[in-house]
Amino acid sequence: MKESKSISHMKIFLAGHKGMVGSAIKRNLEQNGYGHLITRSHTELNLVNQNQVETFFTEEKPECVIIAAAKVGGIWANNIYRADFIYNNLMIEANIINAAYKYGTEKLIFLGSSCIYPKLAPQPLKEEYLLSDYLEFTNEPYAIAKIAGIKLCESFYRQYGVNFYSAMPTNLFGPYDNFDLETSHVLPALIRKFHVAKNHKEINNTVTLWGTGKPKREFLYVEDLAEAIRYLLENVEAKDLYENGISQINIGTGEDLSINELAGLISNVIGFNGNIEYDNSKPDGTPRKLMDVSRIHKLGWKHRTSLKEGIEKTYTWFLKNTKL
Repeated sequence: MKESKSISHMKIFLAGHKGMVGSAIKRNLEQNGYGHLITRSHTELNLVNQNQVETFFTEEKPECVIIAAAKVGGIWANNIYRADFIYNNLMIEANIINAAYKYGTEKLIFLGSSCIYPKLAPQPLKEEYLLSDYLEFTNEPYAIAKIAGIKLCESFYRQYGVNFYSAMPTNLFGPYDNFDLETSHVLPALIRKFHVAKNHKEINNTVTLWGTGKPKREFLYVEDLAEAIRYLLENVEAKDLYENGISQINIGTGEDLSINELAGLISNVIGFNGNIEYDNSKPDGTPRKLMDVSRIHKLGWKHRTSLKEGIEKTYTWFLKNTKL
């Protein structure tokens, strides 16, 4: 591991700066003295379009790139829009990673997802478990696209020696999350469901959740993820991963809980006192996805925000920014 050469003064292209993850990274970098961030909205730069990406890199020549741009969603969206998820994510990462190599980017961090790991992999999920078994079917296209991004970074490093590598966050939540019930992940969906039920008791005092409530999930507050990305930028190089036999580094809390326990925690934060039921006809998804975060702990980073505190902060943001 080597110390970075004043990376805060580099020109950094942050792809996906308007999403929950990208906006958190942007806030963190700006608050810590990074004064040369380059961002583009989707209307200004369509990352799926190779020509537009090539033109952007030709003109801007960013010294560092963070890929937080992706098409994302929960179980329902991943399972219904399978072609959209694999195509868009493959194109985004391939266009950016290839252009970054061609135009001399010095460092690149690609953000993946814990769904890259096999459905029935041993727990907790070690980095070495990548490609060791079959994936969960409901989010297989998204996972395959993310695995391709990981292997793109590793392959460019092994062929050309470039400082490109991947970080795998666990399930994220926080300000600017997606609270749409059809396309959101489980935690923001539960916040919305319990909030609506609490404030419309005359309509329905029961919240129905998908599946059995038994699957276990790990959650990381997005501001902690942003802190982790800055830590990686400043302290960790591609060789620290690849020369130790891994293709990516996990970012999480190392702690999980069942969906049933999560529902109880969120309902308590929101103050919902009604009934919680489960629709067993709906899929559970992967039984458990707990990240092994021992490597990033050894490298010097650990999360700060407890799950309850993160939910409280997220619900406060939700109340201020959502009209329901």
